[in-house]
Amino acid sequence: MISSSEILHAKILIVDDQKVNIQLLEQMLYGAGYVSVTSTIYPLEVCELHLKNRYDLILLDLQMPVMDGFQVMEALKEIEPDDYLPVLVITAEPDHKLRALKAGARDFISKPFMLVEVLARVHNMLEVRLLHEELSNYNNVLEQRVYERTADLQESYLETIFTMVRAAEQKDEDTGAHVQRIGYYSRELARILGMDGEFVNNIFFASPMHDIGKIGIPDCILLKPNAFTPDEWGIMKEHTLRGAKILGSSKSPYLKMGAEIALNHHERLDGGGYPNGIRGEAIPLSARIMNICDVYDALRSKRPYKLAFNHLKTVDIITHGDSRIQSHHFDPVIFEAFKQHHQLFCDIFESFTV
Repeated sequence: MISSSEILHAKILIVDDQKVNIQLLEQMLYGAGYVSVTSTIYPLEVCELHLKNRYDLILLDLQMPVMDGFQVMEALKEIEPDDYLPVLVITAEPDHKLRALKAGARDFISKPFMLVEVLARVHNMLEVRLLHEELSNYNNVLEQRVYERTADLQESYLETIFTMVRAAEQKDEDTGAHVQRIGYYSRELARILGMDGEFVNNIFFASPMHDIGKIGIPDCILLKPNAFTPDEWGIMKEHTLRGAKILGSSKSPYLKMGAEIALNHHERLDGGGYPNGIRGEAIPLSARIMNICDVYDALRSKRPYKLAFNHLKTVDIITHGDSRIQSHHFDPVIFEAFKQHHQLFCDIFESFTV
């Protein structure tokens, strides 16, 4: 509830080109206990004064030279963010009352002034205005709390992701930073490609889960320092299916994208990937982005079966190919974006390497 003291301390501006009207209204308001009443006879000053003082109520005469009350209201609409005009119009013309209300005024005072009417309408208008501001402030506080809670949930969610991934990759100390880097590579590449904010946010949280299915791969295969046998390679490739199964059937947009990345990030544009050998745009965009990010980081990183390559060597292999990697494995648009912005990948790698 709004107290009487709050209403009496509200800021009021009187706008009328007739000083006698201003004096009469000031006498009524001060006599009723209002303590913050100012006035002007110049309608051109109203917007500047309101921007400076943010009045709770403006008593506005409609018939003034140079700029009438209707024009003042139109100007005030430009500076009131919620389009709520705290205006009580002053008029002796019955036809002006309806027009003023349609223009945004909240109420009106008739001329000649009647003390009881003036005080009642001013009090009611101020009570509504102050309640409106109180509700607006409450909503702002509520929105901030929701924002903070959402941020806390996202942070907890990301911690859960990294915990899950570490459980899958705890046997390989070099992969801890790998999952962090993957998120940043994917996010920046998605931005470069012009994806919307939701997609960029989702891929940042989803891409670190790409290898979660490795949790079901035996150590003797996962950490084998030399070439796999055909049977071992068949088991290794199952991590894509396992990952999709772990993350699938979720309502979370992060887990949904995480599942499609886990399943498809080893697919190739020419159909030569696994597990399903799909090609072209049948491969989800998130997985096509993730694919080149994963290849870059794998080449830069030490693995049981290989040494780490430097940035220039890695870019040369991706762009010109070797025995295992060819440029036609990648989406051409994504491949071109990588070539033009490969230094960004280097910066991310160096920022998240112990």
